Amino acid sequence: MTIEERKIFALEKKANQLRQIVIEALVEAKSGHTAGPLGMADIFTYLFFYALRHDPKNPTWEERDRLVLSNGHICSILYAAMCSAGYASVDEFKKTLRKFGSKFQGHPHRDFFPALETSSGPLGSGLSQAVGMALAHRMDRGRSSGRFFYCLMSDGELDAGNSWEGAMLAGKEKLGNLIAIVDRNNIQIDGFTEDIMPLEPLVDKWRAWNWHVLEIDGNNIWQIDRAIQEAKSIFNQPSVIIAHTVPGKGVPEFERKYEWHGKPPNREEAERALKALRSLGGKITSEHQ
Repeated sequence: MTIEERKIFALEKKANQLRQIVIEALVEAKSGHTAGPLGMADIFTYLFFYALRHDPKNPTWEERDRLVLSNGHICSILYAAMCSAGYASVDEFKKTLRKFGSKFQGHPHRDFFPALETSSGPLGSGLSQAVGMALAHRMDRGRSSGRFFYCLMSDGELDAGNSWEGAMLAGKEKLGNLIAIVDRNNIQIDGFTEDIMPLEPLVDKWRAWNWHVLEIDGNNIWQIDRAIQEAKSIFNQPSVIIAHTVPGKGVPEFERKYEWHGKPPNREEAERALKALRSLGGKITSEHQ
């Protein structure tokens, strides 16, 4: 069964809310990453409010799906989604992101926020962690437990060799319970990925390691749903979804500009960004916006 149109609308609305929460948190923190979190808001929304099997009231529930964020620098969107789902306070997140002692560190840190599945930051390591989890679970429970292990990655971190070591092992072990999602936004901190270290032909590289590969518009909820459902139906291969996203999505001032990879907005920029998000880029006109 395909996802209902009314559910897609609700998820799109929620993603827009998460983008606003991220902007509010970043401007308060005065540091952090902007482009990636805004671009990945639709995927995090779909996962936490539709696809993931999880329980915010019981974060260590044994039967939960597990989500590993490899590119930990976009953690503000992970925090925004988790807090909105009930794992912690949204207000606390907006006020304390990247502050000393906060559970919302600049990269995910389980010692501060135990509801996280992993601590992350060193780029390229997340896929190997997720492969280990998926393989260990299969050894314990077999192939048909219904649990899935998600690894969210950036395209820039594919420059790191550890990513491909994990990909090789997952393909060799035919981990059908593993779903990787690559944020193909074409930017990294120094510029555009194809200028820094070209990745293409990216689909062919994943297929060479025996992965089931899908390419989607990562800002389209319907396409995200179709890809996840297809990935769940593949039993003899790990699946990777190459999600083409717009960095800075929803804020024309930020969109597709690599300069916004690793910097937060100031208060004036944040005000303009929030106005753009609340009005859907000017599509909604109201004196109350």
